[in-house]
Amino acid sequence: MKRRAFLSAALLAGVAACSSESEKSSEKLIFGYIADYNGASLPAIADDQGLWAKRGLEATLKVFTNGPLQITAMNAGDLDYGYIGPGAVWLPASGKAKIIALNSLGNADRVIAQAGITDLTQLRGKKIGVPEGTSGDMILTLALKKAGLSGDDVQRVPMEAATIVTAFGSGQIDAAGIWYPLLNTIKAKKPDLVELAKDADFAAEVSFPTAFVGGNDVAAAKTAKVVQVLREAMDYRAAHPDETAALVAALNKQTVDAVKADAANSEMLDSATLVKYTADGTIATWLTGMGDYFVGAGKLPSNPDPSTYYSGEGFAQ
Repeated sequence: MKRRAFLSAALLAGVAACSSESEKSSEKLIFGYIADYNGASLPAIADDQGLWAKRGLEATLKVFTNGPLQITAMNAGDLDYGYIGPGAVWLPASGKAKIIALNSLGNADRVIAQAGITDLTQLRGKKIGVPEGTSGDMILTLALKKAGLSGDDVQRVPMEAATIVTAFGSGQIDAAGIWYPLLNTIKAKKPDLVELAKDADFAAEVSFPTAFVGGNDVAAAKTAKVVQVLREAMDYRAAHPDETAALVAALNKQTVDAVKADAANSEMLDSATLVKYTADGTIATWLTGMGDYFVGAGKLPSNPDPSTYYSGEGFAQ
């Protein structure tokens, strides 16, 4: 009995030691996202499925309204990883962060106008709200170029995305570069608005990939763990679309139907597809095309090699 008691005590002590060691080895991180399907689906899955803990991580999720704000937070030391839309890819391309994984191909961006404006050329002289450095900025710039207009031909008004929702709804601006699901909120107030341009209109010219990024100072070992979490979450998303929609709805406090409608605006990518696209140069082609756009838009002085800011090999491993 004494021997049995001793062994039981030893076993309990061992379990306690392992638990204590596990707690010590758990690495904390702050992970940013945007409250839409593209930005929220993977972190929502990782939380629900215990993927962070599986890799020895303890993640705190933090919501942002756009990608540039997240990269600013990273460079201030307030964020470790985050999500960006295509319009913010110029920031990692300029050395402000590293792309650790691509996520989807977006088609959620629109140039919208008040009723009565039916053509892009009619935007000349109009007041247009745009969130600078975002995909809303990107779609607006492409649309104006298509119409033969420059930024000097319109009244371009930099605004936060949420401010655009209010300003367009109250008629303070004539047009905007914005995206779904925010556009659904605008439509509730302005059901007769006109959609003048969408991402798909420029598919032959440039792709619109969304991505997850890491700060330049984050340890490589931690990033490798985060990438594993993202890969597993991608594959869960591909296999369980309904469950994923429910998780995003709970995280973002939206209805499942609204989340599914938002998801339909983008092509989700799984890990095998991304590994293939990394190996065959597809992603390098996407990023090079985006770099050309950003140079033309004045965001970059020159187009860098995508391998300097996209960790493709790390994702594939």
